[in-house]
Amino acid sequence: MRKIEQLLQEYGSSHQNATNKTIHWVCVPLIFFSIVGLIYSIPPGPLVNLSFLLGSFANWATLILAIVLFYYMSLSPPLALGMFLFSSMCLLVANLLTIVSPIPLWALSLFLFFVSWVFQFYGHKIEGKKPSFFQDLQFLLIGPAWLMHFIYKRLGLAY
Repeated sequence: MRKIEQLLQEYGSSHQNATNKTIHWVCVPLIFFSIVGLIYSIPPGPLVNLSFLLGSFANWATLILAIVLFYYMSLSPPLALGMFLFSSMCLLVANLLTIVSPIPLWALSLFLFFVSWVFQFYGHKIEGKKPSFFQDLQFLLIGPAWLMHFIYKRLGLAY
């Protein structure tokens, strides 16, 4: 069994309850986005020197997501592509919000992060099982991939 399949199966074992799954479909992407937003909000510092190449995407979130995508690539190149597309969308929304939102991105991201985790823990209370990341921190990155693999299955794509 490939490592990605093992990780997805192990993650899925604590996500069997329909309500918990529904909560995860909403909250996992929101948590992912909120983390991107929080990191995006960090002043770019020395990364500003890359703005000639990356424009407003010369920031810490872009750098961290590039590293995260290497992790996904090591598990499954097809899933890494899906996560690249989702990560890019998160960066675009973060950039848009910094331009048009009257609420600072960091404040909105912090709110989404907190509320989403409250719902996540509620979902696991319903499930009767602890969140997988208590067992292994890499499951914080497997959650989004777990959702992505369902999208791939629905589209008939290999992951």
